[in-house]
Amino acid sequence: MTGMELKETETLELKKSVSEFKEGIISIVAILNKHNSGELYFGVRNDGASAGRNINEKTLRDLSQAIAAGVEPKIFPTIEEAETEGKKVIRVSFHGEETPYFAYGRAYIRVGDEDRQMSARELEGMILKKNKEAMRWDDKVCKNASLSDISEPKLKAFLGKAGLGFDSVKNSLQKLMLAQDDKLLNAGVLLFADEPQKFFMNAKLRCAVFAGTGTVSAIDMQEYQGDLFYLIEEAQKYILKNTHIGMRIEGLERIDVPEIDKEAIREAVINAFCHRDYYNLDAVHVAVFSDRVEIRSPGLLYGGLTLERIVKERVSERRNEFIADMLHRVHLIEKWGRGVELILSKEPKTTFKEVGRQFITVFQRKTETTQKTTQKTTQKILEAIRTSPQVSRKELAVMVGITEDGIKYQLSQLKKAGKLKHIGPDKGGHWEVISD
Repeated sequence: MTGMELKETETLELKKSVSEFKEGIISIVAILNKHNSGELYFGVRNDGASAGRNINEKTLRDLSQAIAAGVEPKIFPTIEEAETEGKKVIRVSFHGEETPYFAYGRAYIRVGDEDRQMSARELEGMILKKNKEAMRWDDKVCKNASLSDISEPKLKAFLGKAGLGFDSVKNSLQKLMLAQDDKLLNAGVLLFADEPQKFFMNAKLRCAVFAGTGTVSAIDMQEYQGDLFYLIEEAQKYILKNTHIGMRIEGLERIDVPEIDKEAIREAVINAFCHRDYYNLDAVHVAVFSDRVEIRSPGLLYGGLTLERIVKERVSERRNEFIADMLHRVHLIEKWGRGVELILSKEPKTTFKEVGRQFITVFQRKTETTQKTTQKTTQKILEAIRTSPQVSRKELAVMVGITEDGIKYQLSQLKKAGKLKHIGPDKGGHWEVISD
């Protein structure tokens, strides 16, 4: 070892004396959490010059005991006498795969040649990454389901879109890796069962329209249950139905222009169902407000991913690989995970946030368009009432093209504004338009 030159790096730490063993143990943990292996020298200054020291068996034994007591989970380093610049030093070589490691109850990470205490988010991400295979849901066997629960028409339709042939339910699912012998995986049941909700209470979508920007006054609330493809379709339809369609003229044709881009909506909805945490029993939620649309997916970001990395680096981590693969086969998602990039290219004002245990995509609505459409809806209601003063809410809903709850809300607002009043009993009475 004579003439050896040492310099601190991300995997090498130098300590002048064994008296710095606590700092040394922190360095061991920081290096393990970043690189899984490294070296620590006692008796070498941080500029690489050898300080040397007297070394005996007790010194090595005491150091070994200090490491054993200070590092959790346990590691078994090699601690030996070495020599640099003709002086005796102690070399500690260590290795470990059971991250995260803790020094005196705290986790550290190596950044350059320094040790920094890990944030709660970094620690959570490391634990998630370590356990992500164990935490996967879609590749687990659905114990209570059998092949008879699978819808053959659904499976055939999927295979047709994917350009694959149908053999039998069992063989087809096995080829898709969604069945092990006669045992169905959760992904197969969620995608192709006649009634996935019999096995998973969260095979569900909840949708609502709210008056204003808060959740105090609901105009409409709906709940859907079924397979993943059905829920994805219904979520898209609900958003498009409850937001507004403008228009532009191209040549002699009128082109409908949704208030929020269809592709952006589609991508956000698919992401919500594909990447959600299915161990969480909550449903995917769609909330339509006067100023925004929110798509709320149970489960925070996966595998240590952060909002900053999603937006700036356009990266993704897949929580449900089997589900993602099936959606890719029918061209609903890309292998490259460019969903966020696509959403932002179509709707640049879109934001993403984590609240509680939910990941939320927020689309900003075009306020001017919303106000104009609300005015048109109001005029339709007033015109319908002038024509037929005894019209029911149910009939108005059909005539105007919104839900009964929506009609109820609009009538309430018109009465408050002094534009409309109801004369007589609820049944048998009639409406009277006061003013426009």
